[in-house]
Amino acid sequence: MKTMFTFMLILMFSITLLNASDKTSIQKFDVKPENSAALNKVNLQKAIDWASLSGSALFVEPSEEPYHIDGGIILKKNVSLIGVHGPTHRGTTHPTKKQPVGSVFKITDKENAFITVETGTQIKGIQFWYSEQTIKDPSAIIPYKATIKVSGTSRAQGVYLSCLTFYGEYLAFDFNAERGNPCELMTFEHCYGYPLSGEFIRMDYCYDVPRILHCHVNPATQRYIGGQYSPEVVDAVISKKTFAYTINHTDNAQLIDLFTFGTYGGILLDGESYGQLTNFNFDCVAIGILKRGNNTKNRNWQIAQGSIIANTGEKVENIHPIIIEGEGHTSLSNVEAFSGGNGALTTVPENMSWDYLLVKGDKKLTISIWGARMRNYVSDSPVSIENDKAIIQFAGCFDKDENLYNKIFD
Repeated sequence: MKTMFTFMLILMFSITLLNASDKTSIQKFDVKPENSAALNKVNLQKAIDWASLSGSALFVEPSEEPYHIDGGIILKKNVSLIGVHGPTHRGTTHPTKKQPVGSVFKITDKENAFITVETGTQIKGIQFWYSEQTIKDPSAIIPYKATIKVSGTSRAQGVYLSCLTFYGEYLAFDFNAERGNPCELMTFEHCYGYPLSGEFIRMDYCYDVPRILHCHVNPATQRYIGGQYSPEVVDAVISKKTFAYTINHTDNAQLIDLFTFGTYGGILLDGESYGQLTNFNFDCVAIGILKRGNNTKNRNWQIAQGSIIANTGEKVENIHPIIIEGEGHTSLSNVEAFSGGNGALTTVPENMSWDYLLVKGDKKLTISIWGARMRNYVSDSPVSIENDKAIIQFAGCFDKDENLYNKIFD
């Protein structure tokens, strides 16, 4: 037994050395916590330029003080930028200061997106801290540029973004590409934040199966650093009428395990998109899901296993857990909606939504709804139909009075 224990220690030590040898510390390029933000930007870009030639990984060596770095960085092809963290949820904490520790980039640049990603790049295990952003005063919100954006000058493919946490960001991920330079095969997973624009991930012209997996938007993200955002700030975010997740011009997007709290909209599945959305919770929103469609061939979404709490941001007549318009088909399976009050923001006096589903437009569309639990809505009916060409079927559903709701509208 002792021999086996010794062997395991040696093996673990060897693996640690191997992992460390795979990465080059950014401090070797004089990216240091004590440097100015301008100098650290120059030196980090030099490190990236070096790493791009060989496809090397740069290690964001953990430190007591964060790395203060100006924006405008280009993560060139082939480079990985890797820190030590999984998603840190409420924030890592310095023992004597209200600031995160570890692999942390401190951002104060108001003019530039922090980092732009090119093909075959990776960012993993890093915290992004906007140290000057307000937590309590909505009039003092700083509209920073995106923390991470896709290249607009080259066709970025195969970008992997994992285990990232944002504190005080305005827009976390700007992946609105251009039609002439679309992006492909983007993966976002285990990313946490609360964007003060209300937009966490926006994606346009991203083809060939983009993936958003296990992402979490919540105003308590930096609770252990500076405190939870005030209700006034959350109300200001909701007033922007944006969506935490926006998808357009995509091929078969895969969206799994998404959460948002305190944004106007949960997700916008725009007119030139299709795919699957499963296992989600959109809490304290005005609109949970807005699905559009611009044709009948493949502007179809399969949506399953989720809950929506729609109760804020508008008068009750304008609060809808789900809105569907345009063309195409939508399948909803086991998606419930309920509402109530919440002290983290201002909810409508009724603490309800208007309905479960609003159907709009003037073109034929089809909707199948199975196993929906629908409650806490004001309207007499769970569905509001403003499209006389819509065909809708409810089966195995229950209305606000817990009565079985099986209906066909055609």
